[in-house]
Amino acid sequence: MLLLCAAPAMAQPDASLADGRSGDISFTSKTPRGPSDVVRRNAMPDATISGRLTLPSGMERVPAVLIAHGSGGILAGREHDWAARMNALGYASFVVDSFSGRSLRSTAADQSRLPTMANVADALAALKLLATHPRIDGQRIAVMGFSRGGQVALYTALEPIRAGMIDDGLRFAAHVALYPSCNIPYRADALAGGPILMLLGEADDYTPAPPCLAYADWFKSRGAKIETRTYPGAYHDFDVPFPPRRYANLQSARNCKAEVIVGNGTMKRLDTGEEMADQSVINAYLRSCMEYGATYGGDAKALAAAQTDVANFLRQVFGR
Repeated sequence: MLLLCAAPAMAQPDASLADGRSGDISFTSKTPRGPSDVVRRNAMPDATISGRLTLPSGMERVPAVLIAHGSGGILAGREHDWAARMNALGYASFVVDSFSGRSLRSTAADQSRLPTMANVADALAALKLLATHPRIDGQRIAVMGFSRGGQVALYTALEPIRAGMIDDGLRFAAHVALYPSCNIPYRADALAGGPILMLLGEADDYTPAPPCLAYADWFKSRGAKIETRTYPGAYHDFDVPFPPRRYANLQSARNCKAEVIVGNGTMKRLDTGEEMADQSVINAYLRSCMEYGATYGGDAKALAAAQTDVANFLRQVFGR
């Protein structure tokens, strides 16, 4: 079902990129169980994560875009293709692989195999690493993600999560989320401040667009500069190079109605008002509301529009 790129061989983790290296990079991250682990800085298991850093030609300092994959892992024709597009715009790109270092290939059929916060932790650890590179402008690093990676792009915009992993004022300059799951949004009292672009498929039955538009309204109500685009007729993964098809084993939260309060890690059911703090209760609710079966596949018009929308957004953010 999934076309996966070969993962780079794991090497000794890099603590700094001050030597200006590029190519396959490994670094140390954490594996939190949920947002409260990050916010409270609880003890969390270490993980060695890999990624591929590519730089545009030249010697000047450039902006960078960190790319976070979805629950199917790194797909042929998606993450590395977007990385090449970023390089063509004059930006460095860093494709992060959150699965291989944890002996995973996919969570598409069972999202409980890895908390989304692990992917978030990887993105923030990678941000710190990229900021040490002499050719990368640490004040102009954006995060871009797809599906689960789209959640990474959104959740790193929440200040308690950013501050839980980063000691100084380093933050993502912008957040680009393609077809994220928004049925269980994370809420926080403060935002990290970077502008947000959310790109959605109108026909998406895996991570539907309406809850994401509602989440965008919530970000706006907290003062965020956020733009949304909904592409007519486009399904989930509209930027992949194969046609749409329905898959029976995809696990979707489209029927879940809840929100997560980042500060205390509780989940609140929006249908009953029940606040759930015990993880076993939360897990039981998730098992009850998850559904299976969804469509995903490419849409040439949506991809072309997305390329233009992302390029224009990043030019505004980076000033290029």
